[in-house]
Amino acid sequence: MDGLALERAAKLGTDAMTYQPKSDFLRVMQDRGYMKDCTDLERLDAVMQGGGVPAYIGFDCTASSLHVGSLLQIMMLRWLQKTGQKPIVLMGGGTTKVGDPSGKDESRKMLDVAGIEANKRGIFSVFEKYMDFGDGPTDAVMVDNAEWLDRLNYIDFLREYGPHFTINRMLSFDSVRLRLEREQPLTFLEFNYMLLQAYDFVELFRRVRCRLQLGGSDQWGNIINGMELGRRVEGAELFGITTPLIATADGAKMGKSAGGAVWLNADMRSPYEFWQFWRNTMDADVGRFLRLFTELPLDEVARLEALDGAEINEAKKVLATEVTTLCHGADAAAQAAAAAEATFVQGTLSDDLPTVTLTAADIGDGISVGQLFVRADLVKSGKEAKRLVVDGGAKLDDEAVTDAGAMMSADDFAGGPRKLSAGKKRHALVRVEG
Repeated sequence: MDGLALERAAKLGTDAMTYQPKSDFLRVMQDRGYMKDCTDLERLDAVMQGGGVPAYIGFDCTASSLHVGSLLQIMMLRWLQKTGQKPIVLMGGGTTKVGDPSGKDESRKMLDVAGIEANKRGIFSVFEKYMDFGDGPTDAVMVDNAEWLDRLNYIDFLREYGPHFTINRMLSFDSVRLRLEREQPLTFLEFNYMLLQAYDFVELFRRVRCRLQLGGSDQWGNIINGMELGRRVEGAELFGITTPLIATADGAKMGKSAGGAVWLNADMRSPYEFWQFWRNTMDADVGRFLRLFTELPLDEVARLEALDGAEINEAKKVLATEVTTLCHGADAAAQAAAAAEATFVQGTLSDDLPTVTLTAADIGDGISVGQLFVRADLVKSGKEAKRLVVDGGAKLDDEAVTDAGAMMSADDFAGGPRKLSAGKKRHALVRVEG
């Protein structure tokens, strides 16, 4: 890629916060904290004032659901639609077969076509909650880059687009450079990823006149690649915006919890657990998360984040309910809030707590308390269960568990479900049927 073009884009990106946008979308991006860098912000602002500008974010199909780490990008697509632009969800049915090396220390697991298609269906169920899909000028559309990547002739592709990329420039991008500096393998397959992503931008411009790519800060180099390729082969004026890296106040990566990834699909993370994840937000993160992950007016966000002491917990409940409403619906959010109230305030059981149902055959001659914690997904292994017990964090019906190996039979569940607790904030019910 052209080094001067890259440096110019990066310089403009660092100046993004000094300009006051006039277009609704860019004003929201700036005011609510979505934007880290933007290429030629003033020119993009002029283009977007007319409305209906197609803009996209790419998502590879590596799992059957996205998790909270992708929620920032999903909210940006939602705001695109709410401000009169046209969001494009690009599914990486083709690029998933290659694997994005960005932010990774090792190659991704290779998936077959059937697995990619299954994951794509699961991911779409997330997006349809946040956007309206259709054929209108601001309706969202979902496209799959397998439509064009699967049909590429390798020699023709290299001859037409290879001369626009230099190994020198490609080696300078973080996705490649960091892997090489750590002496971790980077396959030739992965090395091709940035060429394919750049071509995606060009193809979307050709098909739907897409002008803007959005992505995380680790995608800056890839976005610039696509912009420059579009300029060279199509004479297209393209733009890019990246988001800041979202970490919690203690430096932890967004999207993870003690129970693993916080998935957005209800069959992988229940609405109650999802609500509870947001309820457990650190005090210092409340205002920022309200701006990024809800649509509350900014003056209301300012009021809530100014609360201190015990009152900040009310702001956390608002955050949890607002985010859960967007992801799972108002009814699920209300049920989750009620379940938390019953569990933490009233000290009673709620049927809306995460529940695992076992059969008498599952228990057989007996099952250890430690294995119950594993089956309830409160811990990942028997070893982790033992550590939880030793640390005093395991409870059965609010009584401390002192022996992870203590056995329970089906008769111990004859009176109804039993409540398991891992620490103060994570709970599950175990019931036995049959």
